[in-house]
Amino acid sequence: MPRTDFNALLEAGVHFGHLKRKWNPKMAPYIFMEKNGIHIIDLHKTAVKLDEAAAALKQIAKSGRRVLFVATKKQAKEIVSEKVAAVNMPYVTERWPGGMLTNFPTIRKAVKKMATIDKMATDGTFDNFSKREKLQISRQRAKLEKNLGSIADLTRLPAALFVVDVQKESNAIKEAKKLSIPVFAMVDTCCDPTDIDYVIPANDDASKSIDLIVDVVTAAIQEGLTERKIEKEKDAAAAEAKGAAAGREKGARPARARKSAAEAVEIPEQDGATGAEEAAGEAAAE
Repeated sequence: MPRTDFNALLEAGVHFGHLKRKWNPKMAPYIFMEKNGIHIIDLHKTAVKLDEAAAALKQIAKSGRRVLFVATKKQAKEIVSEKVAAVNMPYVTERWPGGMLTNFPTIRKAVKKMATIDKMATDGTFDNFSKREKLQISRQRAKLEKNLGSIADLTRLPAALFVVDVQKESNAIKEAKKLSIPVFAMVDTCCDPTDIDYVIPANDDASKSIDLIVDVVTAAIQEGLTERKIEKEKDAAAAEAKGAAAGREKGARPARARKSAAEAVEIPEQDGATGAEEAAGEAAAE
């Protein structure tokens, strides 16, 4: 079932590309026509590609892996941070920290430093510093929070990258390709789609267009997370039921053993009683 339709894409202005003189010939398969010097994106292809990307992201989320969203352009910052935070996925909306993927251990050290500062503030260590030192540490903490706060929960490399504006986030894409991390991206008519694994041909400059695409993608991720939760609950219920059944069976075995022992004891009593009756009968006959 399609996740979005042609009219929704049309209303959001997803079909508006860049000026004809700025186009990238590699985007030709996704261009419908040229009007007033502007390329028009084929929304039928956009809908198909968006559905493919959403389905793939849903499976990634369902498997318990993380998707890192990268959108540092002004139009996308607030949209991405709001929608992506709602599905508990990491995102980068400030400057892309160089080596974030290829030098991930160093980035993790910076995130741990942020946690160390927080711990110092709670255990009283912070009170031992001078006013100047406190100010310096506070500024350092604020800077770390601004650049890395949104990826504090990212303890390992992401399973995929979702990018808004391929040209602006070229460094992030290069790092992802070095590590063979699949890249999902909104690709405008002026961009090169060669290094993108899941191309979503769309207008990456308009806020409405970005909002619609990110909304569809995060909804798919939420579906994957929900299905994962339901499966976990089913597995837990099945394991509990199996454990309860095993407990009942274990309790039933001693009961059957006790019954068999009782029967074994009763049998000689019945034989003895029968023998006594026969002896009494014989004596009476004599």
